[in-house]
Amino acid sequence: MSEHEISTGAVPINFGATGVEEIKQNVRMILTTPQFSCPLFRDFAWNPEIDAPINIQQAKITSRLIAAIRKYEPRARPISVSFQGDGLSGVLKPTVRIAIKEDLSAWQN
Repeated sequence: MSEHEISTGAVPINFGATGVEEIKQNVRMILTTPQFSCPLFRDFAWNPEIDAPINIQQAKITSRLIAAIRKYEPRARPISVSFQGDGLSGVLKPTVRIAIKEDLSAWQN
């Protein structure tokens, strides 16, 4: 099992990614895609609610990101979510720490 930090920074898509790199790229895609923005797959990703107090917003984003990662990339196990930015600037950038185990059968609940 390996641990990785995934942030919302711009990284080019590698269409030939496999293994751990593919999983990390998929998690990054979930982080950077707001729900309802994918044509033909409106439910994909997570819903970034706006206009809430910073502590409530962080809790909601954490919950929604963990649920989205578990749903759309089951090979990644979310460990923690941290944030950069602040409420005064109106920007919260999540960073997710995930564990990856390539044997998917070991992760089944």
